Amino acid sequence: MDQIRRGCLQVYTGNGKGKTTASLGLAMRATGHGHKVMMIQFMKGWTNYGELITAEKYLPNMTIEQFGLETFVDKENPSSEDIGMAQKGIDRARAVLSGGGYHLVILDEINVALDYNLIKLDQVMELISIRPPHVELVLTGRNAHEKVIEAADLVTEINLVKHPFYQGVEAREGIEF
Repeated sequence: MDQIRRGCLQVYTGNGKGKTTASLGLAMRATGHGHKVMMIQFMKGWTNYGELITAEKYLPNMTIEQFGLETFVDKENPSSEDIGMAQKGIDRARAVLSGGGYHLVILDEINVALDYNLIKLDQVMELISIRPPHVELVLTGRNAHEKVIEAADLVTEINLVKHPFYQGVEAREGIEF
């Protein structure tokens, strides 16, 4: 199995749209070069996301697993089920990273799961520390913790300037999901 010579830690954060989308672009690029990709989605359980359909139909080297409910998480009062799903996501990420069988591992919305107190900072830092040298690790989501930013090799902050949602346009299939 060809390996990436040196994997880096990338963080996509900020209030703008496109963090997950950017990580999916990277995943598509990696699969195009024959790399194996794992995306673990925190706080997402809705099965109609376009990336799930695309990966299953067209990207045999890409796996996406969801660890969340179909509903939004209440930041002020997350349910025990939300917390339990996030902990299962952490366990799965630990197993995937420890196994070293993927070239690119994306932990989608992990920054938000941390910000919502579904997971702990030490759990995220452990995942960063166990990443094998050849694995590119990407953490997405708003409000990335300063310790995560300090540990990263690359940090991209996506800023919101304008969004059609604020003009009354609801989420559109194929664009927002």
